[in-house]
Amino acid sequence: MFHLRTCAAKLRPLTASQTVKTISQHRPAAPRTFQQIRCYSAPVAAEPFLSGTSSNYVEEMYYAWLENPKSVHKSWDIFFRNANAGAAPGTAYQSPPPLSTSLSALSQAQFLVQAQPNVDKLVEDHLAVQSLIRAYQVRGHHIAKLDPLGISCVNFDDAPVTVSPNVGFYGLDESDLDKVFHLPTTTFIGGNESALPLREIIRRLEMAYCQHIGVEFMFINDLEQCQWIRQKFETPGIMQFTNEEKRTLLARLVRSTRFEEFLHRKWSSEKRFGLEGCEVLIPALKTIIDKSSEKGVDYVIMGMPHRGRLNVLANVIRKELEQIFCQFDSKLEAADEVMSILLHGDAAFAGQGIVYETFHLSDLPSYTTHGTVHVVVNNQIGFTTDPRMARSSPYPTDVARVVNAPIFHVNADDPEAVVYVCNVAAEWRSTFHKDVVVDLVCYRRNGHNEMDEPMFTQPLMYKQIRKQKPVLQKYAELLISQGVVNQPEYEEEIAKYDKICEEAHARSKDEKILHIKHWLDSPWPGFFTLDGQPRSMTCPSTGLNEEDLTHIGQVASSVPVEDFTIHGGLSRILKTRGEMVKSRTVDWALAEYMAFGSLLKEGIHIRLSGQDVERGTFSHRHHVLHDQNVDKRTCIPMNHLWPNQAPYTVCNSSLSEYGVLGFELGFAMASPNALVLWEAQFGDFHNTAQCIIDQFICPGQAKWVRQNGIVLLLPHGMEGMGPEHSSARPERFLQMCNDDPDVFPKLDDFDVRQLYDCNWIVVNCSTPANFFHVLRRQILLPFRKPLIIFTPKSLLRHPEARSSFDDMLPGTNFLRVIPDSGPAAQSPENVKRVLFCTGKVYYDLTRERKAREMEADVAITRVEQLSPFPFDLLQKEAQKYPSAELVWCQEEHKNQGYYDYVKPRLRTTINRAKPVWYAGREPAAAPATGNKKTHLTELRRLLDTAFNLDAFKDLA
Repeated sequence: MFHLRTCAAKLRPLTASQTVKTISQHRPAAPRTFQQIRCYSAPVAAEPFLSGTSSNYVEEMYYAWLENPKSVHKSWDIFFRNANAGAAPGTAYQSPPPLSTSLSALSQAQFLVQAQPNVDKLVEDHLAVQSLIRAYQVRGHHIAKLDPLGISCVNFDDAPVTVSPNVGFYGLDESDLDKVFHLPTTTFIGGNESALPLREIIRRLEMAYCQHIGVEFMFINDLEQCQWIRQKFETPGIMQFTNEEKRTLLARLVRSTRFEEFLHRKWSSEKRFGLEGCEVLIPALKTIIDKSSEKGVDYVIMGMPHRGRLNVLANVIRKELEQIFCQFDSKLEAADEVMSILLHGDAAFAGQGIVYETFHLSDLPSYTTHGTVHVVVNNQIGFTTDPRMARSSPYPTDVARVVNAPIFHVNADDPEAVVYVCNVAAEWRSTFHKDVVVDLVCYRRNGHNEMDEPMFTQPLMYKQIRKQKPVLQKYAELLISQGVVNQPEYEEEIAKYDKICEEAHARSKDEKILHIKHWLDSPWPGFFTLDGQPRSMTCPSTGLNEEDLTHIGQVASSVPVEDFTIHGGLSRILKTRGEMVKSRTVDWALAEYMAFGSLLKEGIHIRLSGQDVERGTFSHRHHVLHDQNVDKRTCIPMNHLWPNQAPYTVCNSSLSEYGVLGFELGFAMASPNALVLWEAQFGDFHNTAQCIIDQFICPGQAKWVRQNGIVLLLPHGMEGMGPEHSSARPERFLQMCNDDPDVFPKLDDFDVRQLYDCNWIVVNCSTPANFFHVLRRQILLPFRKPLIIFTPKSLLRHPEARSSFDDMLPGTNFLRVIPDSGPAAQSPENVKRVLFCTGKVYYDLTRERKAREMEADVAITRVEQLSPFPFDLLQKEAQKYPSAELVWCQEEHKNQGYYDYVKPRLRTTINRAKPVWYAGREPAAAPATGNKKTHLTELRRLLDTAFNLDAFKDLA
């Protein structure tokens, strides 16, 4: 229950101009029940015995009573009991009973009960005021004036915020508006005052929460964070700007607005996705960067959608204007102390699943950016779809609530409100290292692009937009009326920036080429010469000396931490590893371990992420050991290999492909000297990350002028597991390769030059040693290309899928093609058929060939690197067997896998001298059958076709 804050305060009349003083301001903290007291007053006569001269005495008596009620006279005991019970003014004091007579229990109860009706009213009114304050904090943004157009159709289906003078909803009435209430500790509207009239409380809440800023934060379950936000928006007079700050804001608005107008004048028929209607974005971003810089940020990484990109490049990034302008004459969203700023459109923020996925990465240990500032350019419309059809929630930003990110909605036609909110957002990120959202509620003056007609679908909105005065004009008029600037100064600022644009446009006429130096990030210049060429076109040997291989193998088969208990099954796995090391052989997991471990010794940071990568989906990796007796105690042996090694980061990710792969892509882009790998739980799980692959990885260099060395590990193989866990869809990756199937490349340094010219590398290794080499080659190359590896499942433990240390020693390299080395290769002229294949099916083919005793009749050649296609090596293979039929054999269906990619290239290597036949499964819509028996039947059929030397006679 609410009680009086002090006895003395209760008995004195209080007016609106007075501030209640509490005993707690003069004395140490009293017990909790006393500190929670609230103050409410009505005009009453002061008790004669309690004057300013006697209040100290009363305090002393009160503290003595708190310690021991029997230590004071019975009259004081009754007085303090009544006051603490909330007795109304004038009733707490009762004449003491005669000294010779002690009060009966009934008499004491009568004294206390007399005050009860007034106590109830007192409690109810204070609860009502506190509820009113909380309502503004929770829902004040619902009635804030956020829409510059004044036509917002946002519908809030909940209880209203009741505003003055209609306070009846909270049990208050008109007569209460001029009563003074003590303010709770959950608000800062009082400033230095601890009590205010209800009318003033409501006015200040309206100013804090219902003007041009709407604050969503009361869902945050951290008291400190809520109090921090309340203080930033409720403190009276906190949003103040100096004249100098206002002039800077005006100058930034001039640049933002005049840049768009300049582009419109010079290239009126070009699509530029201009910023008209949200010109305030430029000062908003500049403010976030300025404030973050003050707080210690050295680098800012920005993710941009299409709208406003050129303006941001010009006026935030400060890219040379002539470089921007010259691109018009020649020619979307998915984003030391480093901070990230992500810009979003409102429709994309609400509609794209990637937003939800990346929010859920925001606090995960291996994925956090320590707080991202999200800025939503809220046009209140997508392309032509308005919010009523585009989302089910009131705001496009509601998805941010899932991670307790505060959301600051702000009317973009109030530049000072925008700048203030951006300052608070930057401070929040610096203080709490958590995400924050700034929702710039604006409009789009033109259509989706400058050629589009928006009146077809939004006539009401665009009639209003046509009347809307531009924000620069409105703000300039405001500052002129305030005397901050005068008209000539304003016009001079415009003329100065127009001149800058005109001069840059003139210089742009001399720009004939797009220099790569204008696009490369700071970590990259060591890779390239001034004209953007690689500094080298050779790759060192990827082999390793035996001592290092043995050392890595020994650590991989041990637990390098004392008193660490591992699982019994894992003990057997480590023992098997140790035995392999002694016999100088490696399986798939050990080959990967050796590739990673050797790179760590060379100072290469390695980051492996994905679902369950620590153990491995197929329980083969075990890079993170877990103590079986101590919860959350782990050991990563890979970080115990060398004294001064680079760090190894291995991190199980959330169940997200799209978001996590995008994160890893960004990590690799910013860290060219790190080996960054993402592993899908099964190869086909990359389906839900297809956008990242199609938009950014495949065309990275051609579309974005960015090299990237990310590695995708995609478990693949037809093993009777059904259509969902079989195929990594190699046909998709191969279809997007940029090499010409009809042209035999004529290159020096064929293998390295091919790698430099391709858009990505696609491999399907059949031996652990080749997997080891391709991983090491990836980081030792003098440039970066994405690497797609179709990794095995059953081969992880296949007894024949083993490699010797001899295949990994100095002088050895990745084998793009592995030729047959058996009887067929010794008598090539007698060979009747060459089977070309890739990956796991090789082991099915060799087993079948041996069973049929056809080792001398059929040669089997493995294509380990599919793209760029090894034309040179396969030409030698075809020429080696002049009388043989050429057959491509795969376990995938004919319309999938590699056949459509390989066939025309194989034909080119032999100058189309003979056909290239197909042995494999028939075309199908699904990647694999879900029936084990059908799977085995299909496998038997493809093996029969591969080894039936008469299979293609009728087709010739």
